[in-house]
Amino acid sequence: MEERSFGRSPVDQAQAFQCSSDQFDSGITEKPNTGFIDSCFPDHVCQLKKALYGLKQAPRAWFHRLSTFLQRLGFVCSQADTSLFVYQHGSCTIYLLAYVDDLILTGTDSKTIQRLIVALNKEFAIKDLGRLSYFLGLEVTHDETGLFLSQAKYAHDVLTRAKMLDAKPVATPLSSTTVLSSKGDLFHDPTSYRSLVGALQYLTITRPDLSYAVNQVSQFLHAPTVDHFQAVKRILRYVKGTILYGLSFRHSSKPSLIGYSDADWARCLETRRSTYGYSIFLGGNLVSWSAKKQPTASRSSCESEYRAMANTAAEIVWVTHLLRELHVLPPDRPTILCDNRSALFLSQNPVSHKRAKHIDLDYHFVRELVSSGKLYTRYVPSKLQLADIFTKSLPRPLFEHFRRNLGVGPPLSRLRGGITDISKK
Repeated sequence: MEERSFGRSPVDQAQAFQCSSDQFDSGITEKPNTGFIDSCFPDHVCQLKKALYGLKQAPRAWFHRLSTFLQRLGFVCSQADTSLFVYQHGSCTIYLLAYVDDLILTGTDSKTIQRLIVALNKEFAIKDLGRLSYFLGLEVTHDETGLFLSQAKYAHDVLTRAKMLDAKPVATPLSSTTVLSSKGDLFHDPTSYRSLVGALQYLTITRPDLSYAVNQVSQFLHAPTVDHFQAVKRILRYVKGTILYGLSFRHSSKPSLIGYSDADWARCLETRRSTYGYSIFLGGNLVSWSAKKQPTASRSSCESEYRAMANTAAEIVWVTHLLRELHVLPPDRPTILCDNRSALFLSQNPVSHKRAKHIDLDYHFVRELVSSGKLYTRYVPSKLQLADIFTKSLPRPLFEHFRRNLGVGPPLSRLRGGITDISKK
């Protein structure tokens, strides 16, 4: 399938027409700007007919118009992601993803795609940007085996803003001994701190190896200290050494949905809340991940692991709904891999346990998915638990091992040409 991106022309972004001024509130006594008075109609004002930017209701109105037009063409709006539209007719499948006025279009039938482009151009003033290569800061590289997503240019801009282009690179985003707390001297420029952390959050779209570190520094946006800023600088030094890294997606002959779930009990020394993370793979490709602090404290490691499984299960359910609407749902039931045997016991054993009385909702949610055959839970050793990279700072060998298994790395450079034998003259 070939991806194409589009953008709307500025000519079609706003139109206006005239109407009588008595349609508006007569209590407004302020005179309008003289630059907007029409000599032929001095008592008329301009009423905005449609606009893409500036008004609170403009995005809603624009999306309603776009979705209505696409549905007339036979597209169905996804329930899992309202910005996704799917067209299915026989063997032809087309996906359209919309972000305001930027569109990504891909499908299995090039002729149908061309007819759709013509129809879009008649309804809207669009510009065909060709094969997908750059979208909202994401760089897309195509090769024979799949796709490579990166944000090298965006990362370069972030380093330039932080004045760290000449910084010395480091091997990991956080030291394995780093423990952040709210104690310490306050940083003199909290606005700059928040700006850099926000930029790093957007960088995690294609860099899951940054998720845990960025999550840690994001917890102190209200009152950052000097130590927190030093942690941000270390993350930027790591980005400097891996600026070309991105996420790879490869073709798979047998796609299966597998999720890794993990939690680090009482990781936060101040609130004693646990940090949990998950990574979900489709056909060996990472499609969803998360690194967060749990909203409540857990009484045991089993409880924190089980709550992490519940969040992972909820994400897998959403992914299955999305894949079903895309008509690519794998036939095998999804699997959650966990390295805590007690949490697995709670998910598989229908007998109620006193340790699970206070987590009744999560308990029934996961157990009913398992008992109905919609979900399968299995044990995985800690050394193979890929979600471990989202719950704690790891030493360099283990961090690089998990990063490689997540599909994060540099782009594959391919040299083409013939082979010359220079052993004989």
